[in-house]
Amino acid sequence: MERFATTPFGGARLTARNFALRADLEQRQARLCAGEGGNATGQAEKYRIIRALSEARAVWGLSDRAIAVLEALASFHQDRHLDGRAPIIVFPSNAELSLRARGMSPATLRRHLASLVEAGLILRRDSANGKRYCRRDDQGTVESAFGFDLAPLALRAEDILSSAALVRDSARRIARLRTEISLHLRDIAKIIEAAFADGRATLETPVWQAFVERLRGLSGRVQRNGTEEDLSARNAALLRLRAEVETAYLETFSEQELSANDDHSEHHIQNSKSDLTFDTNGQRVKEGGGASDPIAPERKSAGIALKDFLRLCPDIADYARGGVSGWADVIGAAAVVRSMLGISPSAWDAARNAMGKIAAAIVMAAILQRSTAIRSPGGYLRDLTAKAEQGRFSIGPMLKALG
Repeated sequence: MERFATTPFGGARLTARNFALRADLEQRQARLCAGEGGNATGQAEKYRIIRALSEARAVWGLSDRAIAVLEALASFHQDRHLDGRAPIIVFPSNAELSLRARGMSPATLRRHLASLVEAGLILRRDSANGKRYCRRDDQGTVESAFGFDLAPLALRAEDILSSAALVRDSARRIARLRTEISLHLRDIAKIIEAAFADGRATLETPVWQAFVERLRGLSGRVQRNGTEEDLSARNAALLRLRAEVETAYLETFSEQELSANDDHSEHHIQNSKSDLTFDTNGQRVKEGGGASDPIAPERKSAGIALKDFLRLCPDIADYARGGVSGWADVIGAAAVVRSMLGISPSAWDAARNAMGKIAAAIVMAAILQRSTAIRSPGGYLRDLTAKAEQGRFSIGPMLKALG
């Protein structure tokens, strides 16, 4: 393999890292040329790599202006693809490089070029006098060139793409955490407000006073630059507080209030003309049917055994007081989940009227289980309700999708 000057020109000092990066580059190239690179090819599309590096620049310790300098350097290589199995020397003058870097000053250029070298993405190939140029033979083929070698950029393509993927995954998790925190803060505040407005709680009540203090401590703007660890801890604390607040609020309801709500829903169910059907032991069973129906799902069966339902929708159990021992517990937990997901009472009443209490509770549990994939729980529930009113909705396929 042809060798170039290893040491930098002029007063720039050779460091152990520079020497190690040079040795690593030559070892990688030797392995690829010998067919020992495994899945690595040493080749990459330059603008794809630069875009990925822009996403992961913090991982590589680079600024956005350093990426701009790298993109300017890459533009001097005419091929869109980089083949790192051999040196890829570009030799622009400072004036030309400055123009392609949007008029960057020479001192700034030097600083960012040094950061790219330090990151191991380019390598200096200095001539004896420090000038950047190439020598050509009689046919115009380049015999030797002095400038910056882009081969390290191609050889590290897989590392760059992997780091960019990790950054994107982290960004998605952070965005989800920020959304969940905002929803928890809103819903906890509204539940506490409702409890005080209804006279179910006062500041003299120690438990509710503690809720207010804990919410105040967890409130405040969700910082855009917050770390994933900090956001996760805050989200977990809010989730615990929310569960306690919802449980305490439900406990303020009397048996008569809960019973009245059930009677109201049952009245609508009995008068519903919905053609909603369930799959029960391989048979189609119409809800609200006559005496000839083998099973009345609203009273005896939900079309699925409770244990099978909890296996498919385990999250609903977190919102049931004292756990889930029957469908009544599922119905109560679904009411809590409805509030948590921001679904309006009118949408929930319409669903219960069209589907029945148990079916609507199953749908709510399914929405909770897939909440990260459902952008608008309220709109999704209304859509299912409309289908149920038209007799075009069945619980079975939806539950199978969760399996």
